[in-house]
Amino acid sequence: MSKKIYSVAILGCGARGAETYGQLMFEKPDAYKIQAICDISEAKLEKYGERFAVPEADRFSELDVFFEKKRADLIVIATLDGEHVEPCIRALSLGYDVLLEKPITEKREECEALLEAQKKYGGKVLVCHVLRYAPAFLHVAKLIDEGTIGKLVSISATENVAFWHQAHSFVRGNWRNRKVAAPMILAKCCHDLDLLQFYAKSRCESISSVGALTFFKEENAPEGAAARCLDCKYVDDCAYSAKRIYIDNWRVYKPANLWPHNVVTPVVPVTEEALTEGLRTGPYGRCVFRCDNDVVDHQTAQMTFENGVTATLTMMPLTAYGGRILKFYGTYGEIVLDEEEGFIDVKKFSIPKERIKIGDLAAGGYSHGGGDYYLIETLTEVLAGEKKSETSLENSIESHLMGICAEESRLKGGELIYLRDKR
Repeated sequence: MSKKIYSVAILGCGARGAETYGQLMFEKPDAYKIQAICDISEAKLEKYGERFAVPEADRFSELDVFFEKKRADLIVIATLDGEHVEPCIRALSLGYDVLLEKPITEKREECEALLEAQKKYGGKVLVCHVLRYAPAFLHVAKLIDEGTIGKLVSISATENVAFWHQAHSFVRGNWRNRKVAAPMILAKCCHDLDLLQFYAKSRCESISSVGALTFFKEENAPEGAAARCLDCKYVDDCAYSAKRIYIDNWRVYKPANLWPHNVVTPVVPVTEEALTEGLRTGPYGRCVFRCDNDVVDHQTAQMTFENGVTATLTMMPLTAYGGRILKFYGTYGEIVLDEEEGFIDVKKFSIPKERIKIGDLAAGGYSHGGGDYYLIETLTEVLAGEKKSETSLENSIESHLMGICAEESRLKGGELIYLRDKR
């Protein structure tokens, strides 16, 4: 195990860059030291600059100034979806290793440009497909690799987004509109696409997809609904009421600094007054039927891999609770991973079912089933060359091509798209 302490610069001080990866690194002073941050928000620079003890001279609001020189060993790039590629290439040219938030891009040519830049400059790029580090998902991969259910034939995956999460991130939030975010199949399901090709152990040959924005549109607003929840007569009755999702939910435990409340306001500790102000003036207080969203609110994709494994993926935001449900069908059994109910069932044919509790496998208190924690936990080994990254840039490009082609298929009415030229 390397004993080097890696200096870190963070570009994009939001819920992922600073609140998740930055905080986890800050809690490991024997491995990381955060010494520079960059964000367009002065409030975030102050908040995380103070929390991470970053001197004011090393807090940057202008990207060009931030990139005038290399400021650390590692850079965390957690900007908005469409702003990942150029900063990553600039970082590689300065000699950084990169922890890159996903999705990387929605464009094939940018995938190729990043691969060329890495080849030219030589830095490591670790993409944040954190579920590949989560114990439950890794345990299923181990079971499949050991031949527990024979030869894997097909996978059925459902991403239950949850109604409030859809409203928060994809109707009111940063990923609501195609002008500023990747298609939802990439923005939300990049994890799932990555896992499917990880389990299939093959490149994807072809994919088709259908989906649409059906519900979160102005014509579906209740009669007389206001533009903002706190001004609306349905404020205490609507399931999507921002008051119910943020304020009423916060009142139960009154968390000092927990997502999604800490996205509504930069104030720490979070207070009801701060949440109320955030909902009155910010994007998260808008009526879900009167936002500028245009991304889908449901989508399904089916795919065939080059080794013959088939898979389906359903992204369903209109659910009461969140959590993935994956079903693996083999020649001698099946496996079910159910995040919502918290179990893995192993069903070998003609043998009684074995149930494994996910809580017995995962690190408690960390999101993505412990994936965020284990990503940062193993990052130093990857940087030191002591461990090969499962989520290298090369590995990640495949699932991005799947997402790009799925969206192309959806826009063409479900047409079958081949990932590579079949001529």
